[in-house]
Amino acid sequence: GPYLREAHSAGVTGLVECSTVGDGRNLAVLRHLAEVTPIHIVAPTGGVREFHTPPSLRETSAQELAAQWAIEPTEGIEGSPVRAGFIKIAMSDDGPTALEMRNLKAAALASREMGAAVASHTTSGAIARRELEFLAGMGFELSRLVWVHANLEPDTGLLLQAARAGSYVSLDAISAEWRSEDTLIGRVLDLIEAGCGDRILLSQDGGWYDPAEPDGRPAGGIRGCAGLVEEFVPALRARGVTDDQIRLLTVVNPARALALSEGWNTERPLPDEHRCEPACRWAS
Repeated sequence: GPYLREAHSAGVTGLVECSTVGDGRNLAVLRHLAEVTPIHIVAPTGGVREFHTPPSLRETSAQELAAQWAIEPTEGIEGSPVRAGFIKIAMSDDGPTALEMRNLKAAALASREMGAAVASHTTSGAIARRELEFLAGMGFELSRLVWVHANLEPDTGLLLQAARAGSYVSLDAISAEWRSEDTLIGRVLDLIEAGCGDRILLSQDGGWYDPAEPDGRPAGGIRGCAGLVEEFVPALRARGVTDDQIRLLTVVNPARALALSEGWNTERPLPDEHRCEPACRWAS
């Protein structure tokens, strides 16, 4: 818990932990951290990329999978009273595969059933486009989708298209030594200038460990959870981002993105100055 206590001292109040079953989710650890730190922890239900999918889930239908995923946000995880806060899925870098599209359909069906957001590990705009087109074809409310790792797509225009379609775009790896802070700040400024500040989520994508290493520490060490507020937010202010805009990025947007809706498309409207003008469809 020292990393979370440090983060709380810096002003962090919540942690969205994105590991699903098959990808390192450990409910016992999360419950312990929630008990010994003041941080509110949100854990997911959902699935992983095809490569990591266990044989027992490879032949399951989207409808059957959706029924399973709808249980943890409503009844609890692994028989505990702890409920999942969102649905996490993942696309292969060269995907999406048919199995991963099945997972996307299952996530959308489960979201419709109980109102949780869908966060998708997606490393390129081309894959995000496939997802958005598929979900739009289902009639899915795209404001319930989070494009995780959107920062890995170099074409800011594709991020803007996704944002205008309604999706949240998550800019990750903040405070990572291998990620350019100036580039990330530039993406934030571009989205804000385009009127899409209400679609931005910020993430450190940190705190993970490497089970192949004796002490679990990945190359470069374990990154803490305070860099976003201690380093990135001041850098945004230095580039002219206002306090209201920073609150939008760090408080309002994550709360709205992860809020359980009572159904599709039940979001309350934002003030005009914080609303991204939506597109009628994913632009071609």
